[in-house]
Amino acid sequence: MHESPAAGADETPRAIARRIGKRFRRRLHGGYARSKLRMDPAFAAATRQLGGTAMPVLDIGCGLGLLGFYLREHGYAGDYFGLDLDAAKITAAQEVADAHYRGLSFRVGDARALTGFAGHVVMLDVLHYLERDDQRALLDAAARCVAPGGLLVIRNVLREPGWRFRATVAEEGFIHLVRWLGSPPCHYPDRAEIQAPLEAAGLACTVEPLWGRTPFNSYLIVGRRAATGAGSAGT
Repeated sequence: MHESPAAGADETPRAIARRIGKRFRRRLHGGYARSKLRMDPAFAAATRQLGGTAMPVLDIGCGLGLLGFYLREHGYAGDYFGLDLDAAKITAAQEVADAHYRGLSFRVGDARALTGFAGHVVMLDVLHYLERDDQRALLDAAARCVAPGGLLVIRNVLREPGWRFRATVAEEGFIHLVRWLGSPPCHYPDRAEIQAPLEAAGLACTVEPLWGRTPFNSYLIVGRRAATGAGSAGT
């Protein structure tokens, strides 16, 4: 059972991505993990937000569980729960967790029916695969799960003029064409469609670009619930 890298191990981002990738049984999953962890700035951004806390993390739309593994590799010691509708990816993620990481669990389920969780919540590239009303329902459900002092960390493409948005739409069409994702995008939200529901739920929000070295129109939206006086975060 892996808990932390061995003393003297190479801890460059490339090495961490390679180590996580090697733990998947299927070559396709391993290759995807290595590429995604090396190229996508969302994992480092989420880790910066969540690092230094033992509050549990709920990862909605976790896919192969890469955020959970990345957090562990960077010293996060709290419980992590991954939720996704893709049963095959959940199975692959749980296999890696069972063999290499403690305190990480995965299940198939619809986040809009969440009950009983309180902590940090993460959603990376989830909302635009839902219709507008379903996005609002998910944002409301996710906000209810944010504990006092906790964060709701969202990375998502925002609908706005410009070449980055057009490049994102083209890329989303391609990954659906090759069947990596089962559902095509349904509705690209604008900033207000994400920020307004979170603020109505008592979260103070910040929004900033998260382009990294990619051409995509991605943003990091962070909703923070005050440690006291912000109302209940239960479900």
